[in-house]
Amino acid sequence: VQLQASGGGLVPAGDSLRLSCAASGLSFRSYDMAWFRQAPGKERDFVARIIWNGGIPNYADSVKGRFTISRDNAKSTVYLQMNSLKPEDTAVYYCAAARGRYSYSMSSAYQYWGQGTQVTVSS
Repeated sequence: VQLQASGGGLVPAGDSLRLSCAASGLSFRSYDMAWFRQAPGKERDFVARIIWNGGIPNYADSVKGRFTISRDNAKSTVYLQMNSLKPEDTAVYYCAAARGRYSYSMSSAYQYWGQGTQVTVSS
């Protein structure tokens, strides 16, 4: 199983970025997909989750109204559109896959992880 995250970069505050995570080696349509992020010296935090059929997504309060998670099952890819970026959004962003019954905001619930992509927002 491989989850390949991409799209990170260095942007000024207020700008936008779109992250992608391409999955292979798993039945993508069967998995819920999520984004987490980890800032230096901090724990890995939940950002957003979208279930296998693209139903109503879940977001961390800190990103609601600014970030949008989506998926394309035909391309086995999940996206994170990030608008109105703030310096506090700076982190390594990871995509993750899970299925079954679980607490979606807990990183330990996810079976597969991507390698991460760095997002840096300058003030």
